[in-house]
Amino acid sequence: MNLSDKKATLSFSDGSPSVDFPMYNGSVGPQVIDIRKLYGQTGLFTYDPGFLSTASCTSNITYIDGDKGELLYRGYPIEELAVNCDFMDISYLILNGELPDPKQKTEFDTLVSKHTMVNEQMHFFLRGFRRDAHPMAVLTGLVGALSAFYHDSTDITNPHHRHVSAIRLIAKMPTLVAMAYKYSQGQPYIYPQNNLSYTGNFLRMMFATPCEEYVVNPVVERALDRIFILHADHEQNASTSTVRLCGSSGTNPFAAIASGVACLWGPAHGGANEACLQMLEELQAKGGMSKVGEFMEQVKDKNSGVRLMGFGHRVYKNYDPRAKLMQQTCKEVLAALGLENDPLFKLAMEVERIALEDPYFVERKLYPNVDFYSGIVQRAIGVPTALFTAIFALARTVGWIAQWNEMISDPEYKIGRPRQLYQGSVSRSVPKR
Repeated sequence: MNLSDKKATLSFSDGSPSVDFPMYNGSVGPQVIDIRKLYGQTGLFTYDPGFLSTASCTSNITYIDGDKGELLYRGYPIEELAVNCDFMDISYLILNGELPDPKQKTEFDTLVSKHTMVNEQMHFFLRGFRRDAHPMAVLTGLVGALSAFYHDSTDITNPHHRHVSAIRLIAKMPTLVAMAYKYSQGQPYIYPQNNLSYTGNFLRMMFATPCEEYVVNPVVERALDRIFILHADHEQNASTSTVRLCGSSGTNPFAAIASGVACLWGPAHGGANEACLQMLEELQAKGGMSKVGEFMEQVKDKNSGVRLMGFGHRVYKNYDPRAKLMQQTCKEVLAALGLENDPLFKLAMEVERIALEDPYFVERKLYPNVDFYSGIVQRAIGVPTALFTAIFALARTVGWIAQWNEMISDPEYKIGRPRQLYQGSVSRSVPKR
Protein backbone atom coordinates (compact mmCIF):
# COMPACT_ATOMS: atom_id res chain seq x y z
CA MET A 1 0.00 0.00 0.00
CA ASN A 2 1.08 3.58 -0.68
CA LEU A 3 1.74 5.26 2.66
CA SER A 4 0.71 8.91 2.83
CA ASP A 5 3.01 11.57 4.26
CA LYS A 6 0.08 12.62 6.45
CA LYS A 7 -1.19 10.91 9.56
CA ALA A 8 -4.47 11.07 11.46
CA THR A 9 -4.55 11.98 15.14
CA LEU A 10 -7.36 10.89 17.44
CA SER A 11 -7.73 13.13 20.48
CA PHE A 12 -10.07 12.77 23.47
CA SER A 13 -11.94 15.48 25.34
CA ASP A 14 -11.25 13.81 28.70
CA GLY A 15 -7.53 14.39 28.50
CA SER A 16 -6.57 10.81 27.52
CA PRO A 17 -3.41 10.62 25.39
CA SER A 18 -3.99 11.19 21.67
CA VAL A 19 -3.25 8.40 19.21
CA ASP A 20 -1.73 8.64 15.72
CA PHE A 21 -2.81 6.44 12.83
CA PRO A 22 -1.13 6.00 9.45
CA MET A 23 -2.92 7.03 6.26
CA TYR A 24 -2.72 5.44 2.82
CA ASN A 25 -3.32 6.81 -0.69
CA GLY A 26 -5.39 5.08 -3.33
CA SER A 27 -4.45 5.48 -6.99
CA VAL A 28 -7.68 7.53 -7.19
CA GLY A 29 -10.38 8.24 -4.64
CA PRO A 30 -10.31 9.10 -0.93
CA GLN A 31 -7.38 8.39 1.36
CA VAL A 32 -7.97 5.87 4.14
CA ILE A 33 -7.05 5.96 7.83
CA ASP A 34 -5.57 2.67 9.01
CA ILE A 35 -7.37 1.91 12.28
CA ARG A 36 -6.34 -1.75 12.59
CA LYS A 37 -4.55 -1.00 15.87
CA LEU A 38 -7.32 1.21 17.28
CA TYR A 39 -8.71 -1.39 19.68
CA GLY A 40 -5.28 -2.52 20.84
CA GLN A 41 -4.18 1.04 21.56
CA THR A 42 -7.40 2.49 22.95
CA GLY A 43 -9.81 -0.35 23.76
CA LEU A 44 -12.34 1.32 21.42
CA PHE A 45 -14.18 0.29 18.26
CA THR A 46 -15.50 2.53 15.49
CA TYR A 47 -19.23 2.58 14.82
CA ASP A 48 -20.26 2.60 11.15
CA PRO A 49 -23.65 0.98 10.37
CA GLY A 50 -23.80 -0.14 6.76
CA PHE A 51 -20.03 0.45 6.42
CA LEU A 52 -20.69 3.83 4.81
CA SER A 53 -17.21 5.13 5.66
CA THR A 54 -15.24 1.91 6.09
CA ALA A 55 -12.82 0.39 3.57
CA SER A 56 -12.86 -3.34 4.30
CA CYS A 57 -10.12 -4.29 1.83
CA THR A 58 -7.72 -3.13 -0.85
CA SER A 59 -8.74 -3.90 -4.42
CA ASN A 60 -7.47 -3.34 -7.96
CA ILE A 61 -10.62 -4.39 -9.80
CA THR A 62 -13.36 -1.73 -9.88
CA TYR A 63 -13.54 1.95 -8.99
CA ILE A 64 -16.64 4.13 -8.63
CA ASP A 65 -16.78 7.90 -8.25
CA GLY A 66 -20.40 8.49 -7.32
CA ASP A 67 -20.20 12.28 -7.52
CA LYS A 68 -18.84 12.18 -11.08
CA GLY A 69 -21.02 9.25 -12.16
CA GLU A 70 -17.89 7.28 -13.07
CA LEU A 71 -17.44 3.49 -13.16
CA LEU A 72 -14.10 1.91 -14.10
CA TYR A 73 -13.23 -1.76 -14.61
CA ARG A 74 -9.46 -2.08 -14.15
CA GLY A 75 -9.18 1.61 -15.09
CA TYR A 76 -11.32 1.48 -18.24
CA PRO A 77 -14.54 3.59 -18.32
CA ILE A 78 -17.69 1.48 -18.53
CA GLU A 79 -18.95 3.65 -21.42
CA GLU A 80 -16.00 2.58 -23.61
CA LEU A 81 -16.05 -1.06 -22.54
CA ALA A 82 -19.78 -1.50 -23.19
CA VAL A 83 -19.45 -0.15 -26.72
CA ASN A 84 -16.17 -1.75 -27.80
CA CYS A 85 -16.05 -5.11 -25.98
CA ASP A 86 -18.14 -8.20 -25.39
CA PHE A 87 -18.73 -9.91 -22.06
CA MET A 88 -15.89 -12.39 -22.55
CA ASP A 89 -13.48 -9.46 -23.02
CA ILE A 90 -14.78 -7.99 -19.77
CA SER A 91 -14.53 -11.31 -17.94
CA TYR A 92 -10.91 -11.71 -19.02
CA LEU A 93 -10.18 -8.11 -18.01
CA ILE A 94 -11.75 -8.45 -14.56
CA LEU A 95 -10.01 -11.76 -13.89
CA ASN A 96 -6.57 -10.88 -15.29
CA GLY A 97 -6.23 -7.11 -15.12
CA GLU A 98 -5.80 -6.45 -18.85
CA LEU A 99 -7.93 -6.77 -21.95
CA PRO A 100 -7.06 -9.86 -24.02
CA ASP A 101 -5.17 -9.72 -27.30
CA PRO A 102 -6.74 -11.71 -30.19
CA LYS A 103 -4.91 -14.94 -29.29
CA GLN A 104 -5.78 -14.65 -25.60
CA LYS A 105 -9.39 -13.87 -26.51
CA THR A 106 -9.73 -16.96 -28.68
CA GLU A 107 -8.15 -19.19 -26.03
CA PHE A 108 -10.33 -17.76 -23.26
CA ASP A 109 -13.55 -18.06 -25.29
CA THR A 110 -12.70 -21.68 -26.11
CA LEU A 111 -11.83 -22.50 -22.51
CA VAL A 112 -15.11 -21.12 -21.18
CA SER A 113 -17.14 -22.79 -23.95
CA LYS A 114 -15.69 -26.20 -23.09
CA HIS A 115 -16.83 -25.94 -19.47
CA THR A 116 -20.45 -24.90 -20.02
CA MET A 117 -21.92 -28.36 -19.47
CA VAL A 118 -22.79 -29.44 -15.92
CA ASN A 119 -22.68 -32.90 -14.40
CA GLU A 120 -25.72 -34.87 -15.54
CA GLN A 121 -26.64 -35.62 -11.94
CA MET A 122 -27.42 -31.92 -11.47
CA HIS A 123 -30.62 -32.62 -13.39
CA PHE A 124 -31.74 -35.02 -10.66
CA PHE A 125 -30.82 -32.49 -7.98
CA LEU A 126 -32.94 -29.87 -9.74
CA ARG A 127 -35.99 -32.13 -9.69
CA GLY A 128 -36.09 -31.88 -5.90
CA PHE A 129 -37.43 -28.32 -6.19
CA ARG A 130 -41.05 -27.38 -6.72
CA ARG A 131 -41.78 -26.22 -10.26
CA ASP A 132 -43.05 -22.89 -8.95
CA ALA A 133 -40.02 -22.19 -6.75
CA HIS A 134 -38.44 -18.76 -7.21
CA PRO A 135 -35.46 -19.05 -9.62
CA MET A 136 -33.15 -17.45 -7.03
CA ALA A 137 -34.04 -20.15 -4.50
CA VAL A 138 -33.19 -22.76 -7.10
CA LEU A 139 -30.01 -21.01 -8.22
CA THR A 140 -28.72 -20.62 -4.66
CA GLY A 141 -29.06 -24.36 -4.20
CA LEU A 142 -27.55 -25.27 -7.57
CA VAL A 143 -24.47 -23.06 -7.16
CA GLY A 144 -23.84 -24.33 -3.64
CA ALA A 145 -24.19 -27.91 -4.91
CA LEU A 146 -21.43 -27.44 -7.49
CA SER A 147 -18.84 -28.10 -4.77
CA ALA A 148 -20.26 -31.62 -4.42
CA PHE A 149 -19.65 -32.29 -8.11
CA TYR A 150 -16.40 -30.40 -8.67
CA HIS A 151 -14.51 -30.94 -5.43
CA ASP A 152 -11.29 -31.52 -7.40
CA SER A 153 -10.75 -27.73 -7.58
CA THR A 154 -11.63 -26.54 -4.09
CA ASP A 155 -8.14 -26.18 -2.58
CA ILE A 156 -8.16 -22.42 -2.11
CA THR A 157 -4.41 -22.33 -1.39
CA ASN A 158 -3.71 -23.64 -4.90
CA PRO A 159 -3.75 -20.87 -7.56
CA HIS A 160 -4.50 -23.42 -10.30
CA HIS A 161 -7.53 -24.70 -8.40
CA ARG A 162 -8.77 -21.14 -7.97
CA HIS A 163 -8.40 -20.52 -11.71
CA VAL A 164 -10.24 -23.72 -12.62
CA SER A 165 -13.06 -22.88 -10.22
CA ALA A 166 -13.34 -19.38 -11.68
CA ILE A 167 -13.68 -20.72 -15.23
CA ARG A 168 -16.16 -23.36 -14.14
CA LEU A 169 -18.37 -20.84 -12.36
CA ILE A 170 -18.37 -18.33 -15.24
CA ALA A 171 -19.01 -21.10 -17.79
CA LYS A 172 -21.70 -23.02 -15.91
CA MET A 173 -23.76 -20.17 -14.52
CA PRO A 174 -25.68 -19.56 -17.81
CA THR A 175 -26.41 -23.29 -17.99
CA LEU A 176 -27.74 -23.33 -14.43
CA VAL A 177 -29.93 -20.25 -14.93
CA ALA A 178 -31.34 -21.68 -18.16
CA MET A 179 -31.96 -25.05 -16.46
CA ALA A 180 -33.84 -23.32 -13.64
CA TYR A 181 -36.01 -21.52 -16.21
CA LYS A 182 -36.70 -24.61 -18.31
CA TYR A 183 -37.58 -26.58 -15.19
CA SER A 184 -40.13 -23.95 -14.15
CA GLN A 185 -41.68 -24.14 -17.63
CA GLY A 186 -41.80 -27.93 -17.76
CA GLN A 187 -39.66 -27.86 -20.91
CA PRO A 188 -36.67 -30.11 -21.71
CA TYR A 189 -33.21 -28.76 -20.95
CA ILE A 190 -31.22 -27.50 -23.92
CA TYR A 191 -27.56 -28.44 -23.87
CA PRO A 192 -24.87 -25.83 -24.58
CA GLN A 193 -23.58 -25.41 -28.12
CA ASN A 194 -19.91 -24.49 -28.32
CA ASN A 195 -20.00 -22.69 -31.67
CA LEU A 196 -22.16 -19.89 -30.25
CA SER A 197 -21.03 -16.88 -28.25
CA TYR A 198 -21.37 -16.88 -24.47
CA THR A 199 -24.52 -14.76 -24.64
CA GLY A 200 -25.91 -16.40 -27.78
CA ASN A 201 -25.50 -19.79 -26.15
CA PHE A 202 -27.43 -18.60 -23.10
CA LEU A 203 -30.28 -17.29 -25.25
CA ARG A 204 -30.49 -20.63 -27.06
CA MET A 205 -30.50 -22.61 -23.80
CA MET A 206 -33.27 -20.32 -22.54
CA PHE A 207 -35.60 -20.14 -25.52
CA ALA A 208 -34.88 -23.04 -27.89
CA THR A 209 -36.95 -26.21 -27.93
CA PRO A 210 -36.22 -29.56 -29.64
CA CYS A 211 -39.09 -28.86 -32.05
CA GLU A 212 -37.28 -26.41 -34.30
CA GLU A 213 -33.97 -24.72 -34.93
CA TYR A 214 -33.32 -21.60 -32.83
CA VAL A 215 -31.70 -18.60 -34.50
CA VAL A 216 -30.11 -16.00 -32.22
CA ASN A 217 -31.28 -12.43 -32.90
CA PRO A 218 -28.04 -10.37 -33.05
CA VAL A 219 -29.70 -7.23 -31.62
CA VAL A 220 -31.08 -9.18 -28.67
CA GLU A 221 -27.75 -10.95 -28.23
CA ARG A 222 -25.87 -7.66 -28.09
CA ALA A 223 -28.41 -6.14 -25.70
CA LEU A 224 -28.18 -9.01 -23.24
CA ASP A 225 -24.39 -9.04 -23.57
CA ARG A 226 -24.39 -5.36 -22.62
CA ILE A 227 -26.56 -6.11 -19.58
CA PHE A 228 -23.93 -8.68 -18.56
CA ILE A 229 -21.15 -6.12 -19.02
CA LEU A 230 -22.91 -3.42 -16.99
CA HIS A 231 -23.50 -5.83 -14.10
CA ALA A 232 -20.14 -7.64 -14.11
CA ASP A 233 -18.78 -5.91 -11.00
CA HIS A 234 -19.60 -2.92 -8.84
CA GLU A 235 -16.96 -2.52 -6.16
CA GLN A 236 -17.68 -3.55 -2.53
CA ASN A 237 -21.47 -3.77 -2.65
CA ALA A 238 -23.59 -5.99 -0.39
CA SER A 239 -23.26 -9.24 -2.36
CA THR A 240 -19.56 -8.77 -3.12
CA SER A 241 -18.87 -8.03 0.53
CA THR A 242 -20.88 -11.15 1.41
CA VAL A 243 -18.74 -13.26 -0.93
CA ARG A 244 -15.58 -11.84 0.62
CA LEU A 245 -16.82 -12.32 4.19
CA CYS A 246 -18.02 -15.86 3.51
CA GLY A 247 -14.83 -16.69 1.62
CA SER A 248 -12.66 -15.29 4.40
CA SER A 249 -13.49 -18.35 6.50
CA GLY A 250 -11.64 -20.49 3.96
CA THR A 251 -14.76 -22.06 2.49
CA ASN A 252 -14.74 -23.32 -1.10
CA PRO A 253 -15.45 -20.85 -3.93
CA PHE A 254 -18.78 -22.43 -4.87
CA ALA A 255 -20.12 -21.89 -1.34
CA ALA A 256 -18.80 -18.31 -1.33
CA ILE A 257 -20.50 -17.51 -4.64
CA ALA A 258 -23.73 -19.15 -3.45
CA SER A 259 -23.72 -16.71 -0.53
CA GLY A 260 -23.46 -13.85 -3.03
CA VAL A 261 -26.42 -15.22 -4.97
CA ALA A 262 -28.47 -15.35 -1.78
CA CYS A 263 -27.56 -11.77 -0.87
CA LEU A 264 -28.30 -10.51 -4.37
CA TRP A 265 -31.84 -11.84 -4.08
CA GLY A 266 -32.90 -8.92 -1.87
CA PRO A 267 -35.13 -6.25 -3.46
CA ALA A 268 -32.77 -3.49 -2.29
CA HIS A 269 -29.96 -5.09 -4.31
CA GLY A 270 -30.36 -7.44 -7.28
CA GLY A 271 -34.13 -7.49 -7.11
CA ALA A 272 -34.37 -3.77 -7.84
CA ASN A 273 -35.04 -4.16 -11.58
CA GLU A 274 -37.83 -6.64 -10.80
CA ALA A 275 -39.34 -4.14 -8.35
CA CYS A 276 -39.01 -1.35 -10.91
CA LEU A 277 -40.87 -3.29 -13.60
CA GLN A 278 -43.61 -4.19 -11.13
CA MET A 279 -43.97 -0.50 -10.31
CA LEU A 280 -44.42 0.38 -14.00
CA GLU A 281 -46.89 -2.48 -14.53
CA GLU A 282 -48.97 -1.32 -11.54
CA LEU A 283 -48.92 2.25 -12.84
CA GLN A 284 -50.06 1.01 -16.28
CA ALA A 285 -52.91 -0.94 -14.68
CA LYS A 286 -54.06 2.18 -12.83
CA GLY A 287 -54.32 4.35 -15.92
CA GLY A 288 -50.87 4.55 -17.51
CA MET A 289 -49.72 7.86 -18.98
CA SER A 290 -52.71 9.79 -17.63
CA LYS A 291 -51.72 8.88 -14.06
CA VAL A 292 -47.96 9.54 -14.21
CA GLY A 293 -48.20 13.09 -12.85
CA GLU A 294 -50.44 12.00 -9.99
CA PHE A 295 -48.10 9.09 -9.23
CA MET A 296 -45.04 11.35 -9.07
CA GLU A 297 -46.86 13.68 -6.67
CA GLN A 298 -47.60 10.69 -4.43
CA VAL A 299 -43.92 9.77 -4.49
CA LYS A 300 -43.09 13.21 -3.11
CA ASP A 301 -45.58 12.74 -0.27
CA LYS A 302 -43.72 10.89 2.48
CA ASN A 303 -47.01 9.80 4.05
CA SER A 304 -48.34 8.12 0.89
CA GLY A 305 -46.14 5.04 1.15
CA VAL A 306 -45.52 5.22 -2.63
CA ARG A 307 -41.90 4.63 -3.66
CA LEU A 308 -40.15 5.46 -6.91
CA MET A 309 -38.17 2.38 -7.89
CA GLY A 310 -35.18 2.56 -10.25
CA PHE A 311 -34.14 6.05 -9.19
CA GLY A 312 -31.28 7.06 -6.94
CA HIS A 313 -28.36 4.95 -5.86
CA ARG A 314 -26.43 4.53 -2.65
CA VAL A 315 -23.15 5.27 -4.46
CA TYR A 316 -24.03 7.45 -7.45
CA LYS A 317 -24.88 11.05 -6.61
CA ASN A 318 -24.99 11.83 -10.30
CA TYR A 319 -26.50 10.06 -13.32
CA ASP A 320 -25.63 6.35 -13.21
CA PRO A 321 -23.36 5.89 -16.29
CA ARG A 322 -24.85 2.44 -16.82
CA ALA A 323 -28.36 3.91 -17.06
CA LYS A 324 -27.46 5.98 -20.14
CA LEU A 325 -26.14 2.88 -21.90
CA MET A 326 -29.17 0.86 -20.84
CA GLN A 327 -31.60 3.46 -22.14
CA GLN A 328 -29.88 3.38 -25.54
CA THR A 329 -29.96 -0.43 -25.52
CA CYS A 330 -33.63 -0.38 -24.60
CA LYS A 331 -34.46 1.75 -27.65
CA GLU A 332 -32.45 -0.55 -29.95
CA VAL A 333 -34.16 -3.70 -28.69
CA LEU A 334 -37.69 -2.31 -28.84
CA ALA A 335 -37.07 -1.04 -32.39
CA ALA A 336 -35.64 -4.39 -33.53
CA LEU A 337 -38.60 -6.28 -32.07
CA GLY A 338 -41.23 -3.84 -33.31
CA LEU A 339 -42.11 -2.71 -29.81
CA GLU A 340 -41.38 1.01 -30.14
CA ASN A 341 -44.84 1.77 -28.80
CA ASP A 342 -44.44 -0.45 -25.77
CA PRO A 343 -46.59 1.22 -23.09
CA LEU A 344 -44.17 0.47 -20.25
CA PHE A 345 -41.28 2.08 -22.13
CA LYS A 346 -43.40 5.19 -22.74
CA LEU A 347 -44.28 5.24 -19.06
CA ALA A 348 -40.62 4.90 -18.12
CA MET A 349 -39.64 7.79 -20.40
CA GLU A 350 -42.36 10.02 -18.93
CA VAL A 351 -41.40 9.15 -15.35
CA GLU A 352 -37.77 9.92 -16.18
CA ARG A 353 -38.70 13.24 -17.86
CA ILE A 354 -40.62 14.43 -14.81
CA ALA A 355 -37.90 13.31 -12.41
CA LEU A 356 -35.20 15.16 -14.37
CA GLU A 357 -37.23 18.39 -14.43
CA ASP A 358 -38.95 18.42 -11.03
CA PRO A 359 -36.88 20.34 -8.42
CA TYR A 360 -37.86 17.78 -5.75
CA PHE A 361 -36.01 14.99 -7.54
CA VAL A 362 -33.23 17.17 -8.95
CA GLU A 363 -32.31 18.59 -5.53
CA ARG A 364 -32.15 15.07 -4.09
CA LYS A 365 -30.11 13.85 -7.08
CA LEU A 366 -32.61 11.08 -7.77
CA TYR A 367 -31.47 10.10 -11.25
CA PRO A 368 -32.40 6.85 -13.06
CA ASN A 369 -30.13 3.91 -12.28
CA VAL A 370 -29.34 0.87 -14.42
CA ASP A 371 -32.31 -1.08 -13.05
CA PHE A 372 -34.79 1.42 -14.46
CA TYR A 373 -34.34 0.26 -18.07
CA SER A 374 -32.80 -3.21 -17.77
CA GLY A 375 -36.11 -4.71 -16.67
CA ILE A 376 -37.88 -3.36 -19.77
CA VAL A 377 -35.16 -4.81 -22.02
CA GLN A 378 -35.37 -8.24 -20.41
CA ARG A 379 -39.16 -8.24 -20.53
CA ALA A 380 -39.05 -7.34 -24.25
CA ILE A 381 -36.79 -10.29 -25.10
CA GLY A 382 -38.99 -12.72 -23.22
CA VAL A 383 -37.28 -13.08 -19.84
CA PRO A 384 -39.89 -13.53 -17.08
CA THR A 385 -39.73 -11.01 -14.26
CA ALA A 386 -38.88 -13.65 -11.64
CA LEU A 387 -35.71 -14.51 -13.57
CA PHE A 388 -34.27 -10.96 -13.69
CA THR A 389 -32.19 -11.36 -10.53
CA ALA A 390 -30.86 -14.74 -11.63
CA ILE A 391 -29.53 -13.11 -14.82
CA PHE A 392 -27.96 -10.40 -12.64
CA ALA A 393 -26.25 -13.18 -10.65
CA LEU A 394 -25.02 -14.76 -13.87
CA ALA A 395 -23.34 -11.50 -14.89
CA ARG A 396 -21.98 -10.66 -11.43
CA THR A 397 -20.33 -14.09 -10.98
CA VAL A 398 -17.15 -12.98 -12.73
CA GLY A 399 -16.86 -9.99 -10.37
CA TRP A 400 -17.54 -12.13 -7.32
CA ILE A 401 -14.97 -14.77 -8.21
CA ALA A 402 -12.34 -12.14 -9.09
CA GLN A 403 -12.94 -10.34 -5.78
CA TRP A 404 -12.78 -13.66 -3.90
CA ASN A 405 -9.53 -14.64 -5.63
CA GLU A 406 -8.04 -11.20 -4.93
CA MET A 407 -8.86 -11.58 -1.24
CA ILE A 408 -7.42 -15.11 -0.99
CA SER A 409 -4.24 -13.93 -2.75
CA ASP A 410 -3.78 -11.02 -0.31
CA PRO A 411 -1.09 -11.92 2.27
CA GLU A 412 -2.86 -9.67 4.79
CA TYR A 413 -6.25 -11.33 4.50
CA LYS A 414 -7.94 -12.47 7.69
CA ILE A 415 -11.29 -14.00 8.52
CA GLY A 416 -13.89 -11.25 8.71
CA ARG A 417 -15.03 -10.33 12.23
CA PRO A 418 -17.11 -7.14 12.45
CA ARG A 419 -17.51 -5.58 15.90
CA GLN A 420 -20.61 -4.24 17.59
CA LEU A 421 -21.90 -1.59 19.97
CA TYR A 422 -23.59 -3.79 22.58
CA GLN A 423 -26.64 -2.23 24.23
CA GLY A 424 -28.27 -5.28 25.79
CA SER A 425 -28.49 -6.33 29.43
CA VAL A 426 -25.33 -6.37 31.53
CA SER A 427 -24.26 -9.57 33.25
CA ARG A 428 -26.97 -10.81 35.63
CA SER A 429 -27.93 -13.93 37.58
CA VAL A 430 -30.74 -16.33 36.76
CA PRO A 431 -33.46 -15.90 39.43
CA LYS A 432 -34.05 -18.83 41.78
CA ARG A 433 -37.36 -20.68 41.43
